[in-house]
Amino acid sequence: MAIDKARNKNTANIGFEEKIWAAADILRGNMDASEYKHVVLGLIFLKYISDKFEERYQELVNEGEDMEEDRDEYTAHGIFFVPPTARWGVVANASRKPEIGMVIDDAMRVIEKENKRLKDILPKNYGRPELDKRRLGDVVDIFTNIKMIEHGQDKDILGRTYEYCLVQFASQEGKKAGEFYTPSCIVRTLVEVLKPFEGRIYDPCCGSGGMFVQSTQFVDSHAGNRADISIYGQESNPTTRKLCLMNLAIRGIEGNIGEYNADTFHNNLHGTQKFHFILANPPFNLSAWGADRLKDDKRFKYGLPPAGNANFAWIQHMIYHLSPNGKAGIVLANGSLSGQSGGEGEIRKKIVEDDLVWGIVALPSQLFYGVQIPCTLWFLSRNKKQKGKTLFVDARSLGSMKTRNLRELSEADILKIADTFTAFDEGILENEKGFCAAVETAEIAKHDYILTAGRYVGVAEQEEDGEPFDEKMARLTDELSELWQEQHRLESVIRERLGAIGYEIR
Repeated sequence: MAIDKARNKNTANIGFEEKIWAAADILRGNMDASEYKHVVLGLIFLKYISDKFEERYQELVNEGEDMEEDRDEYTAHGIFFVPPTARWGVVANASRKPEIGMVIDDAMRVIEKENKRLKDILPKNYGRPELDKRRLGDVVDIFTNIKMIEHGQDKDILGRTYEYCLVQFASQEGKKAGEFYTPSCIVRTLVEVLKPFEGRIYDPCCGSGGMFVQSTQFVDSHAGNRADISIYGQESNPTTRKLCLMNLAIRGIEGNIGEYNADTFHNNLHGTQKFHFILANPPFNLSAWGADRLKDDKRFKYGLPPAGNANFAWIQHMIYHLSPNGKAGIVLANGSLSGQSGGEGEIRKKIVEDDLVWGIVALPSQLFYGVQIPCTLWFLSRNKKQKGKTLFVDARSLGSMKTRNLRELSEADILKIADTFTAFDEGILENEKGFCAAVETAEIAKHDYILTAGRYVGVAEQEEDGEPFDEKMARLTDELSELWQEQHRLESVIRERLGAIGYEIR
């Protein structure tokens, strides 16, 4: 029951999310979404740590021992110490002043100075001339009226708000935003299957850190100990890397994201390190990734991937970094399952023959914001419990539409997939036509090592509805006739309306 409560808390709709997005909306028109994103996310961070500081400050005042300015009284409780000149009250009092941007920048600098783990990651460009200070002041006023700590003590209060804004930004920016934001239902599916209770967790293209956040929440919700896991990551985009560090900081998550942003293929910051769990959503079908400079790279044991598509470069990079009992969950474009160009088919064959593919999950389309492309989850394992077998899951019928363009997997859907992997590992899985199948490597070889789930799980048998065939055909043809008649009627109406304004359809 405790686990269910924790899960529900993560997906609960908190009331002030919409208010914060309204604050972002104020800046629309003054700058591009990619710019105001960082303005708003920086303020979210500042307001949250200020609220947490103020809560602890008041506790110390009430204790009456004059300890409220003692830095250790905050850090010992996992709370960032906020110096007097950086506290939200100072920012709020300047909201109507032309120097509001400089006040925020100064607050960010002071907080970085007082908290070494935040060094060089907070945005400090609120004072730039092109940022409308009146609108910025309006945003500050909205934030002033939002008391995050009033909504509960769970650290994920801000995390959920942060995620909400990332979702909205992703919707605004379309495919671009998908580079750093992975829908939480996909991340939760990876985590529920992998079950990262303890060990080293790695994401070689970590974006804003969603994989790490869900992993630590998994540990928390299953009464585990965060100290049992270690976080490692790498990100090539400098701005996105800072978002990740802020995201981890507000959740109280320690992580090694490297000393700087770097390209994972050409500057592998974690070298020969091996990991117990790898979770990643690499850029789909990345071209021009520099294959010509990596011809002799030891990571590409199964063959150099084509220069025009990095899918198998990512897969092999992660295989290289897996520990002897390590597992990986990777989000990839469907082309990775069947592509043959540039030697991809041969690379895939060797990976399957090495018994590294634990399972393949076909996901429904419309899970990503602004992107219709369907995708697949690859699960790899260095030490599979079911040797010589691969699990195929066709989950394309799961999920439900949350908006006209966006689908989401429910908690029940996610657990159904995870439970299927558990049953497979325990050797008690019963193949379910149209949904799942445990397949011998020899059978995969007969299909030229193509890993499309539908080939192996088949089509679910349709239940008979009891209606005799002749009656059904008569009913359906009558319905079709009515639809055609309505179509002709509407065509006449459209012709008439267009004709009335001078347009003829010939």
